Amino acid sequence: MKITVKEAGRADKILASQIADYSRSIISSWLKDGLVTANGAIIKPNHKVKIGDIIEIEIPEIKETHLIAQDIPLDIVYEDDDVAVVYKPQGMVVHPSAGHGDGTLVNALLFHLKNLSGINGEYRPGIVHRIDKDTSGLLMVAKNDKAHENLSEQLRAKTTKREYIALVHGEIEPNKGEIIAPIGRDPKHRQRQAIVGNGRDAVTHFEVMERFDGFSLAKCILETGRTHQIRIHMKYIEHPLAGDPLYGPRNTIEPNAGQFLHAKTLGFKHPTTDEWMEFDSELPVLFIETIKNLRGEI
Repeated sequence: MKITVKEAGRADKILASQIADYSRSIISSWLKDGLVTANGAIIKPNHKVKIGDIIEIEIPEIKETHLIAQDIPLDIVYEDDDVAVVYKPQGMVVHPSAGHGDGTLVNALLFHLKNLSGINGEYRPGIVHRIDKDTSGLLMVAKNDKAHENLSEQLRAKTTKREYIALVHGEIEPNKGEIIAPIGRDPKHRQRQAIVGNGRDAVTHFEVMERFDGFSLAKCILETGRTHQIRIHMKYIEHPLAGDPLYGPRNTIEPNAGQFLHAKTLGFKHPTTDEWMEFDSELPVLFIETIKNLRGEI
């Protein structure tokens, strides 16, 4: 690709403004990899280009993915050229990893959606954020790199809306609260996260929706999005999630069902139109039946 610079400034910024099909992060990676020249000389992202400079870019070939597109039923709540919102059922892994080579949300996305972003690598196409295997609910999916970069920035800026419903042990007091506690890898258990002094900042807001005998139903609102954040924070205030195999008690309401946690509401600004979009989802059947049972309705 060859272009003529129309405005002076940092190479990565100027090129991103002149090349519509690629995000600034992708262009920066080309610059760092020595694939971009100005007037015949290799340049880096912070190089100052001048009006009239001739830029040549050696765009790398797209690597063929080894993932298999699988015809797995997928509830697509919304879709356009830039973004999709999908409902992930409880029990489905988001992307392939050790022990989960297929049958994941990504395998389903590859079958049902025409395009997916590539920023997060070969095995996480389109994946902007994740929820745990046994957590159900809504996820936003990027269909191109510019949309991915925009949605990721909204997550970093804490301007998205992510509300969860959690069934926890104990009767929470007070009705509302904020949990601020840093999260990092548990030094004693590599499969778990924990509250650690040198962990990443994590903030969860909660609001009690209903109390039962020995349990509470709570709305949890993420300000940050650390791995297992709600599960760890609720355990931290001594109200672990019901059914949680990692952070909850052994004797729980549904020991083999996984944690009762549902990503119910998702809101964000459309990456192209800047329009606010908000989506809501129903609780899984088992979740609803468990609540009815706690109420004494069944």
